[in-house]
Amino acid sequence: QVQLAESGGGLVQTGGSLRLSCAASGRTFRRYAMGWFRQAPGKEREFVAAISWSGGTTYYADFVKGRFTISRDNAKNTVALQMNSLKAEDTAVYYCAADPGTSTPLQGSAYNYWGQGTQVTVSS
Repeated sequence: QVQLAESGGGLVQTGGSLRLSCAASGRTFRRYAMGWFRQAPGKEREFVAAISWSGGTTYYADFVKGRFTISRDNAKNTVALQMNSLKAEDTAVYYCAADPGTSTPLQGSAYNYWGQGTQVTVSS
């Protein structure tokens, strides 16, 4: 019903910035909660940020607070993750996800649709 495609990943030095974007196709996700997750090699997938369907409520993992900002543009069916002050520990594949519920879950198991992911590599 909904297809998600991430873009904007790449190689950046420590302290740099990247802006990830997730474009939705198929059924509109105007009323979908959206989340960003990441997974590094050998580690479990972890929550990064989430935003309510209206865009009025956001949530962040402790390790990205003050550095990352999640936003959405429902008219364009996109969600973005602005990442500043990047650290080597941020290196991972980043995924966006969508959930049709009215709440904004923080656990990946609650999300129904997932993108293919985009690689973010932070080096010194």
